[in-house]
Amino acid sequence: MQADLFLEIIDFLKKHTQYADLRVMDRVQESITVNNSCAENISKAKDAGYGIRVLCGGSWGFASSWKFAGTDVKKAALKAIELAKASSKINKKAALFPQHPPIVDKYKTLYDVDPFDVPLSKKLDYLMWACDVLRAHPKIAIAIAQLEFYKTKKLFLNTEGSHIEQEIVESGGCIEATSILIDEFQKRSYPTSHGCQMAQAGYEYVKSLDFVGNAERTRDEAVMLLRAKEMPHRETTLILDGPQMALQIHESCGHPIELDRVLGEEASFAGTSFLTPEKLGKFRYGSKLVNITADATLAGGPGTFGYDDEGTKAQRVPIVKDGIFVEYLSSRETAAKIGRASSGAMRCGSWSMTPIIRMTNVSLEPGDATLDELISDTKDGILMSTNKSWSIDDKRLNFQFGCEIAWKIQNGKLKQIYKNPLYTGITPQFWGSLSGIADKNHWKIYGITNCAKGEPMQIMHVGHGAAPARFEKVSVGRKR
Repeated sequence: MQADLFLEIIDFLKKHTQYADLRVMDRVQESITVNNSCAENISKAKDAGYGIRVLCGGSWGFASSWKFAGTDVKKAALKAIELAKASSKINKKAALFPQHPPIVDKYKTLYDVDPFDVPLSKKLDYLMWACDVLRAHPKIAIAIAQLEFYKTKKLFLNTEGSHIEQEIVESGGCIEATSILIDEFQKRSYPTSHGCQMAQAGYEYVKSLDFVGNAERTRDEAVMLLRAKEMPHRETTLILDGPQMALQIHESCGHPIELDRVLGEEASFAGTSFLTPEKLGKFRYGSKLVNITADATLAGGPGTFGYDDEGTKAQRVPIVKDGIFVEYLSSRETAAKIGRASSGAMRCGSWSMTPIIRMTNVSLEPGDATLDELISDTKDGILMSTNKSWSIDDKRLNFQFGCEIAWKIQNGKLKQIYKNPLYTGITPQFWGSLSGIADKNHWKIYGITNCAKGEPMQIMHVGHGAAPARFEKVSVGRKR
């Protein structure tokens, strides 16, 4: 990266702005998809550019470019200044932006095997093998196995004197089997649905997922679902597995704690939040078992980093403590508006976009039970696994989730399976009914790679640590 050139631009911006930062991003992405034992997609893409954010006259301006010549970088800096000055003419309130001491540091993902050093033939063989196991039943019509890898290099400079370099490596993948019988089709996914399960790690993480070893169960459950019954509608005890808990946390906790939503800055696209500022430190979000943290330092988490995209150091932040809501995900500016310090959650999905508040690794801390104990302590209930669909209102209160499969629990034992199961709830009531969480041996970090927010839309990788959990008096099934 052309550090000397960018340092010259920062020196120029010091003279013409209240504050400015410059972010350079260089990303390589590799995607491999095998469909029914045929290579469907093999792609490798590189994307590089920079974004310049400035504060002039109490207003923000932003410009970006993929052109790295000195004149082009200077032109982008002048454009950002021009936009900030234009905004200052109509803004009624100057931005609150507390100054930070300069930081000079480096951060790099720890991994054993660089995924970009692994031969393509080896990756394809692994996916083909998994697909062959998935297809070993005549009712499996579609068998998909996928791998995805990212290597992102970042340079952050600002007029406070910060100089931060980061290199983040992500690896992951998924398999799924779709079964068909006349006009009925069902799908089972592993380890999660809606795309690859990602971690900040090397190729060793892909091997740990053991697609081949899990393909037989995935296939057989997809076939079993074809003749399964629909779940009857009722109110009952509900146990959610880890992957479904991850999405439940994402939608009903992760998004409502984003302070820009709370302050109305995301209302037009993403909605607002029921967790308004007067609730901070007072509102009972859930039962006393609910302890939620936002941890950008979590080893292997897709939402892990050394510093966010405005130079704030990664932190572990309690969000809900013993059921009480205690903190937001925030930036330097939004935190200042409520008299707090940034929790380090300002991130951008691309060099071409300005950073906004995004989740890091928002996790439900583990409990002290085993999954078998949660099930055996349940006289009558339902166990649901792996998300299929979701819907939640703009304030993140009323929700409905559909899953791929469910099991009836009777007298502490798993019985028949159900297809197309779903459950509904209202966020504080739902979390208030939490009666048990599996222990650290069941707790895993799950990646959500399709989190969308912002205008224009930014896609971000975020993480959620979760273990199976039990909830009481939950409405399940469709009303007839």
